[in-house]
Amino acid sequence: MAARKEWVKALSSVTYPASRDAEASAAPASRAIAFWLLICCGMVFAMAVIGAITRLTESGLSMVEWKPLIGMLPPLSAEEWNRVFGLYQATPEYRYVNAGMSLEEFKHIFFWEWFHRFWGQLIGFAFLLPFLWFWATKRIPKGMMPKLLGLFLLGGLQGGIGWFMVVSGLVDRPSVSHYRLALHLGMAFIIFAVMLWIALGLLDPKPASSSSSKAPALRRHIGMALGLVAVTVAWGAFVAGLDAGMIYNTWPLMGGRLVPEDMWFLDPAALNFVENHAAVQFTHRWLAIVTGVVVLALWWRTVRSDLSPRGHLIGHATGAMMVLQIVLGIATLISVVAIPLAAAHQAGALILIALLIWLRHEVKAVR
Repeated sequence: MAARKEWVKALSSVTYPASRDAEASAAPASRAIAFWLLICCGMVFAMAVIGAITRLTESGLSMVEWKPLIGMLPPLSAEEWNRVFGLYQATPEYRYVNAGMSLEEFKHIFFWEWFHRFWGQLIGFAFLLPFLWFWATKRIPKGMMPKLLGLFLLGGLQGGIGWFMVVSGLVDRPSVSHYRLALHLGMAFIIFAVMLWIALGLLDPKPASSSSSKAPALRRHIGMALGLVAVTVAWGAFVAGLDAGMIYNTWPLMGGRLVPEDMWFLDPAALNFVENHAAVQFTHRWLAIVTGVVVLALWWRTVRSDLSPRGHLIGHATGAMMVLQIVLGIATLISVVAIPLAAAHQAGALILIALLIWLRHEVKAVR
C-alpha cells in the first residue's frame, strides 16, 4: 500500500509542457494551415502558367492602367472598350507591332492580361482572408506569424514588380524589359517555393529520411541543384523576354555549329550572355544540360541512399521530371515556341522545383 501511494504521488508531480487538449488542437490547426498554403501554391502555379500564356500571346502590354481591385472587372460597355483600346493605341507596341489591329483582336489579347491580373488579386484574397481567420481564432502556431506576414508582403511586392515590368514596355519600346521579366518570374518561383516549404514542415515536422546517413550530403547536392535550376529559369526568362527562342530552332546545333557565329558581336564580351539573342539562347541550352546532369546525379544518389520509401519515390519523380523538362525545352525550341509546349515547359520548371523542395524537406536536419 505504501509503495502504491509513492507511485501515485510521483505521477501527480510530473509537469507537462502543454495539456493534452492543447496538443490535440495544435495538430489539426497546423494541418489546416498547411492545406491552405498548398491551395495557394496551386494558385501560384496556375498564375505562372497563365503568365506564360499572356506573354506568349503578346498580351502583356494590352492593359496600360494600374487599378488594383477596381481593375478586377473587365470593360462592361462599348464606351469603356473604346476608351481602353484608345489608351493601347498610344503605346509603342500598337504603333510598331500591331498597327491596324481591330477592336475584336484587341479584346483577345486584353483578356489574357486582364485574367492574369484578376488571378493575381484572387490569390491575394485567397491568402489574406484565411490568414485573418486563423489569426482571429488563435490557430497560428508559435513562430509562424512572421513567416505568414512575410509571404503576404512578398505577394504585394510581386504585384508591384509586375506593374514595374509592364511600365518598361509603355514608353519607348514595344516589349517589356527581359531583366524585369526575370525578376517577376523569379519572385513567383520564390513565393511558390517558400509556401511549399512551410506547408511541408507543418504536415511532417520530422520526415523519416532525415535520419539517413546520407542526409547531409544529399542536402548539399539538392542545394546545388536548386541553385542551378534557379539560374536556368532566369536565363529562360531572358530567352522569353528577348524572343530568343524564335531563332536557331534546331537541336543540338545552332546554325550547323555548336557555338553560333553571331554569339560575340557585343562589347564587352560578357554583355552577350544577357543581351545577345544567340548567346542568351546558347547559355540557356547549356545551363539546362548542366542542371540535368546534376539533378540526374542526385537521382542516382537517392537510389543508392538509405532513404524512406517516400524519399526514394520523390527521388525517382525528380529524375523523371528533369528528363521530361529537357524534352519539353527541346520540343518548344524546335516548334518555334508553340504556346502549349512553351506553357508546359514553364509549368515543368515549377514542378521540378517543387520536387526538389520536397526532397530537401525529406532529408532536412531535425532539431
